[in-house]
Amino acid sequence: MARKASAGARRPAQLTHVGADGEPRMVDVGDKAVTDREAVARASIHMSAEARRLIRSGAVRKGDPLQAARLAGILAAKRTSELIPLCHPLLLTHIAVDLSPTPTGYRIEARVRTSGQTGVEMEALTAVTVAALTVYDMVKAADKGMVIGEVHLVSKRGGRGGTYRRPR
Repeated sequence: MARKASAGARRPAQLTHVGADGEPRMVDVGDKAVTDREAVARASIHMSAEARRLIRSGAVRKGDPLQAARLAGILAAKRTSELIPLCHPLLLTHIAVDLSPTPTGYRIEARVRTSGQTGVEMEALTAVTVAALTVYDMVKAADKGMVIGEVHLVSKRGGRGGTYRRPR
């Protein structure tokens, strides 16, 4: 049985990339205000002690996986609209990708900013995912069992949706 929404209750979220006909569509953001927007995303990569040792001692034969991952994440954020079919191409004003050691591998965080009519959540999520894949690619000779995971949006601000912060 369907429940009636009470006055002031939130309506269910509408899928903005699906038209009335059920077909996928790119959202028209032409009438949205240009605002400053920022998104932060995180991911992790878990690996063997040997793989961690190789990275931390600078002994990876292909080069420094952390620097390569940082650059790959930045490039991925810039090219998100080429990878995700319904994303708008955006002029990004800032991209930072940081990798921090953890007891089992690395935490990857991306912070992406723009002034525009649509947000940068997908760019931040793409950045951390590609950065993690780059680490995997560079260290897979030592550990094919690495696990990439915990990809999530930490926060976003700007636009009609306002501010979001992931609950801890």
